[in-house]
Amino acid sequence: TKEAGGTTIEFYPGQKLKPESPKEEIVHHNASAEVKKALLDECKRQGIFPVNYGVVGANNAEEVDKIMAFAKEMGLYAVCTESTEQIVAWEEAAKKYDVKVAFHEHGGSMSKPDYKVWHPLYILGVVESRDKRVGACADLGHWCTSNLKPVECLRILKGRIISVHLKDKSEMGPKGVVVPSGKGVVDVPACIAELKKQDFKGHFSIEHENDWKNNVPQIKESIEFTKAEWAK
Repeated sequence: TKEAGGTTIEFYPGQKLKPESPKEEIVHHNASAEVKKALLDECKRQGIFPVNYGVVGANNAEEVDKIMAFAKEMGLYAVCTESTEQIVAWEEAAKKYDVKVAFHEHGGSMSKPDYKVWHPLYILGVVESRDKRVGACADLGHWCTSNLKPVECLRILKGRIISVHLKDKSEMGPKGVVVPSGKGVVDVPACIAELKKQDFKGHFSIEHENDWKNNVPQIKESIEFTKAEWAK
């Protein structure tokens, strides 16, 4: 994160503290007090501010509470999840811990009716009557995978966007691959302009789900592009 020019980080379950860390030293809501302290100490040493945790699943209200308690302890802004079936528990925990909940989406289609969160209208239906701390994690790249225009999805979810997973795609649909922001079909400038119009207060998680062994240059390029667009 620091090497790419970022100042914030979204933790994900199973993330190693360091490349050489043993398997028990991972980011997780069930992590020991020692691991959690080491994680925060390392972030402080690097000058990185942790803001989100996800994408994480929850099977019941007890697990939701544990996840949100972890987020509160770590000083996080939001938790990203796709477990919409636990909406009542998420809302209660959001109020209890004053931590936001953002429902994330992967690519999907009408041909797979069991997976619903891919469409912003479904997420809107889940969150629109809930506490304002419950909303959406807008994954711009995955909307493209679903053949949805990201800027239109942002407008559908106006006022309920908690966080953004920002990545650009080479083409619409499932065959598209991730490219640096501004070089694909997402129309990142239009998305950022829409978020500014909505007075978005959350965080961008810049992703490059490609070139896994050496994607820092691409992430850095995307961060610089995003910062420049936000500054306009």
